[in-house]
Parts: sequence; C-alpha cells; structure tokens
Amino acid sequence: MSFVVTIILTVQLLTAVAMIGLILIQHGKGADMGAAFGSGASGSLFGASGGANFLSRTTAVLAAVFFVCTLLLAYFSNARPAASSGSVLESPAVTAPAATPEAQIPASVTAPAPAPAASGAGQIPTR
Repeated sequence: MSFVVTIILTVQLLTAVAMIGLILIQHGKGADMGAAFGSGASGSLFGASGGANFLSRTTAVLAAVFFVCTLLLAYFSNARPAASSGSVLESPAVTAPAATPEAQIPASVTAPAPAPAASGAGQIPTR
C-alpha cells in the first residue's frame, strides 16, 4: 500500500510542477488585445493561434490528473486497518498511578539556592 501511495504522490507532484510551468507560459486575456495590433504573436512557437488550444487542453488534462491523484491520496489516507476500527471514546481510560505520600516533597525543600549576587542571574527572581 505504501508503494502505491508513493507512486501517486510522485505523479501528483510532477503534475503540479508541469501545471505551474504551463500556466506561466500561457498568455492572459489581455494579451489578445495586443496581438490584434501586431505585437509579435505570429513569432511564437505554435503560430498565431495554435498555442492557445494546445496549452489550454494540456493544462486541463494535467488538472484532471492532479484532481484524481488528490482524490486517491485522500482515499488511501482514510483507509484504516480493521484492528483499529472503533471510537476513541469506546476505549478504556488510562489512568496515572496514585502518588504515594513520601513522593510528595514540598516545593520549598527542592527549590534551588539563589545565584550569587555578582552574576546577572542573581537579580532574576526564582520560584
């Protein structure tokens, strides 16, 4: 199961990086207005209008793969073994052992001695 989750996580990370790259390459809607006045859109890699369809479709496919990987990772993260099924409230409470009277030492006996006045730490009050 761990191997499958690792593969899905790797595919999701690669898809995310590819989507980021493709989204940064694409032109915004405002770039079409500049292309109408001859701002060099014909000198692009895919021609005047061929890149928009290719990049947008590739981005849509990568987004779908990313979404499916996210759903699969969520499904596998919620898959629990049968032994641990049940509520936390149904399990018995774990209590700490009671303290014995000789283990209870007053705080005044265990308080550290104050530091000498020559150091700066001696001016800080202690509990």
